[in-house]
Amino acid sequence: MKKNYLSKEGYEKLDRELRDLKTRGRKEIAEEISEARAKGDLSENAEYDAAKEAQGLLEKRIAELENTLATSSIIDDRDIDDTKAYLLSTVTILNKKTNKEMKYTLVSKDEADFKAGKISVDSPIGQGILGKEVGDIVKIDVPAGKLELEIKKIERL
Repeated sequence: MKKNYLSKEGYEKLDRELRDLKTRGRKEIAEEISEARAKGDLSENAEYDAAKEAQGLLEKRIAELENTLATSSIIDDRDIDDTKAYLLSTVTILNKKTNKEMKYTLVSKDEADFKAGKISVDSPIGQGILGKEVGDIVKIDVPAGKLELEIKKIERL
């Protein structure tokens, strides 16, 4: 079973979501099913079918969150070597082709949020810069082609 590594904040966020889905989420779905069931014949009841499908998706998400949290370890960023790009490192990289600098924080797939500058260590860029040091140049295959990136700065925020 693959081990997940999460920041304390990321673990707490997923735990809050799980608790919310198990309480409020399940209650709302149960009410929707009950209302749809009260409308009569279930064989031709689209609302009932939709509510049952939503229930299935909710239970699937709950199972995913339970698995993620059960297989997770919380990483303390103070214990990580800051000379190399690791999980929870904030890395400034220079795209050699466009001469543009970008700053990303390396996180687990469960915490990734590109708009917030958090990329997964499982993504092509994340995999490419993981374990690298300042000054290293990496070539990464992405859907748009090949990127050549230089590690400019590694920090812990």
